Amino acid sequence: MSLKSYSRARAIHVMLVYTGGCNGCDIEIVNCIFSPKYDAEQYKVFLTWNPREADVLVVTGPVTKHNEKPLIEIYNAIPEPKAVIAAGACALMGGVYKNIHGDIPSEEIAGPVDKIIPVDAKVPGCAVRPEDILSGVVAALPLLLNAK
Repeated sequence: MSLKSYSRARAIHVMLVYTGGCNGCDIEIVNCIFSPKYDAEQYKVFLTWNPREADVLVVTGPVTKHNEKPLIEIYNAIPEPKAVIAAGACALMGGVYKNIHGDIPSEEIAGPVDKIIPVDAKVPGCAVRPEDILSGVVAALPLLLNAK
């Protein structure tokens, strides 16, 4: 077993993708990983910007038309087994970017994350709480660990 595969088997690599919105959820997610209060790295949860290294894809914001194709490409580049977490009200249902009738305006927004790629865990909130992000990652662990 190579060093790379050995270390990947013993850590969770999270890739954060912003697909539109206000970045409030992104700030809270990065807070989970790097801040001394939550320090997810001590539990071997690491942030990566390379989809080929990722185990978990965390998507924030409503998926804009501009970001729909890149999101699908990133999802397809992540090796199996993988898990997807939709984080925040915008990722789950469009959030404040819905129109008054409850539909997502098709001229700007492609839809919530689960309309674009499969979602394994949903984390509600605006912005999401760090504790809920960690719960979402923990909820995704069985998908990853049972397949390895």
